[in-house]
Amino acid sequence: MLNIIIFGPPGAGKGTQSEFIKDRYNLTYISTGQILRDEMAAETEIGLKVKEIISGGGLVSDEIVLSIIENKVANNLDSNGFLFDGFPRTTAQAEAFDVILAKHDQKVSVMINMEVPEEELVKRI
Repeated sequence: MLNIIIFGPPGAGKGTQSEFIKDRYNLTYISTGQILRDEMAAETEIGLKVKEIISGGGLVSDEIVLSIIENKVANNLDSNGFLFDGFPRTTAQAEAFDVILAKHDQKVSVMINMEVPEEELVKRI
């Protein structure tokens, strides 16, 4: 399996590049932001919890994010691999993510860091 992490600041083009990469290698695309929005829209148990946290101005905990990621990986093991957009964001998430992947006999294949000059990001946003 090919497992790619793509990260960078808002406006760097992660979404645009992710589309090309996902299609080229037939990968399962995992964007934590999109998954959280989907869970809220579907009003799942996790989605309702996330909605409450965000409505109160809080940040979604690593525990919730990691459980969503693990579920997505576990349910797509027949995929050619995964493209993770903007995840992991912290050292704690990265360490837990390694454990999740190892549990499914997976590992990160490559990381892509999107670096864009600040003035270009300002123009794009």
